Amino acid sequence: MIRFRLGLVINPLAGLGGCVGLKGSDGVADEALALGAEPKAALRMMQALEVIRDYADDIEVITALGIMGEDVAKSLGFTTRVVYQTPDKTQALDTQAVVRALLDEPLDLLLFAGGDGTARDVYSVFEQATIDDKLPVLGVPAGVKIHSGVYGITPHASGMVVKMLLDGELVSLMSADVMDIDEVAFRQGTVRAKRFGELLVPAEPRYVQAVKMGGKEVDELVLADIAADVINQMEDELYIMGSGSTVAFVMEELALDNTLLGVDLIQDKNLVGSDLTANELLELTQDKPTKLVITLIGGQGHILGRGNQQLSSELIRRIGKDNIIILATKTKLKALDGRPLIVDSGDPKLDSELGGYYKVTTGYHDYVMYQVANPDLLVAADVSANPVLMES
Repeated sequence: MIRFRLGLVINPLAGLGGCVGLKGSDGVADEALALGAEPKAALRMMQALEVIRDYADDIEVITALGIMGEDVAKSLGFTTRVVYQTPDKTQALDTQAVVRALLDEPLDLLLFAGGDGTARDVYSVFEQATIDDKLPVLGVPAGVKIHSGVYGITPHASGMVVKMLLDGELVSLMSADVMDIDEVAFRQGTVRAKRFGELLVPAEPRYVQAVKMGGKEVDELVLADIAADVINQMEDELYIMGSGSTVAFVMEELALDNTLLGVDLIQDKNLVGSDLTANELLELTQDKPTKLVITLIGGQGHILGRGNQQLSSELIRRIGKDNIIILATKTKLKALDGRPLIVDSGDPKLDSELGGYYKVTTGYHDYVMYQVANPDLLVAADVSANPVLMES
């Protein structure tokens, strides 16, 4: 007997621009595909639905034909009903059309895979529709940039929220911001975010992400201390310099050109490559000792999988967790209010392997041991919720 009706939408173009350094997919999907990008949104949705696969007999998935939902749902054994005929080449209007068709159905939850642009498309339909605005919505993160608060912190976490609903757990609902940025400005190194509205989401703080906090650290002396520590310890191997203002400050102290919203490569304190794609990083680091320097997204805690999809799972495995250098001010860490750092590499097995305590550089010869642990995996393992071990 069907007792839960799940509306399902996959934006097949979501995240295409990430691994090839295009900072997004809006208007550049064809270019991304030409550069060798592979669609990942369906895989991300599959990772979410795997969590509730055992409930398949109780769920009817209502979705679009083929790649926009039907293929994934059927492959996992869900009863599936199609309400939209997907064209050979999809665009934002198709996401909106699927959502519009789904709103004519008696849904219990609308689950979609995409990025901030997809969230905007979903919101635009809700804004225009004359329907009950109490339908909960949840995103499965599959985009390059995810500022909105309507997404699970990982695909698996999104699935965990749906599982809680199926288990009859008391899950509150909250209004969460739909945010997006100007991708043209983003590709030129400027973050220009805008709030477009709100959607109702299941309020499970362990699994649903916060809205990203922007801005540079006010106290540049702290960043200078962090940069001095990193530079002082640099050796002859390659260093992959991740995105973000904290890593950018290290590049500034080295007097090197920096891609604020991209990934660069240096060796012997000289620039080897700028704004590199996933494939370029794999080629340039092949059989060479390499370290990775990254920071966290303020307010969310992600260190992988948000704005740095050029750091592929293959690359991370090659580098190894012992060669990952995490930089963060104590202000940013304290703002997480005890939540662990999060990895969302696209490979759940790797995400689990990356868990543990890391020495986070917070100043010159000043470090904090902080935990990396996706909350859904953390709860499953019954590990302490306090991520801070000690300072040194």
